[in-house]
Amino acid sequence: MRLEDLHPAPGATRRRKRIGRGRASGTGKTSGKGHKGLNARSGGGSRVGFEGGQMPLYRRLPKRGFIPYGTKVEFALVKLRDLSARFPAGSVVDPAALVAARLIKASGRHAVKILGDGDVAHALTVKTHKISESARQKLEAAGGRVEVLAR
Repeated sequence: MRLEDLHPAPGATRRRKRIGRGRASGTGKTSGKGHKGLNARSGGGSRVGFEGGQMPLYRRLPKRGFIPYGTKVEFALVKLRDLSARFPAGSVVDPAALVAARLIKASGRHAVKILGDGDVAHALTVKTHKISESARQKLEAAGGRVEVLAR
């Protein structure tokens, strides 16, 4: 095999269509664009989302709500039953400990909320950004403490 022997497979290449070279070529006069209209013009064609003049979908659907950029906070949620299972009595549960116990991801440690789903069997000191009222009551009933951290 030599370099000059290389060529594309049969049918892999096609000749370029020469547009606008007289009527005998088959694509003369209007060059395959029909008569007038949006697509016949240079740079023609409709924009993305254009539906021929009918009310487009993005305007038919209702607009709902407004949250200014940077104000929405996504909390990493932790259930009380998971704390009871993973941490021994008297331990301090803070966002770093939750990451180490693999209950939350490291990216979620900046905003943690404890939910009151389940029961806690022993006293824990919980340091969190937010806590539900039922979780607070259950922790304090078991002899634990709750500290709310600033975000």
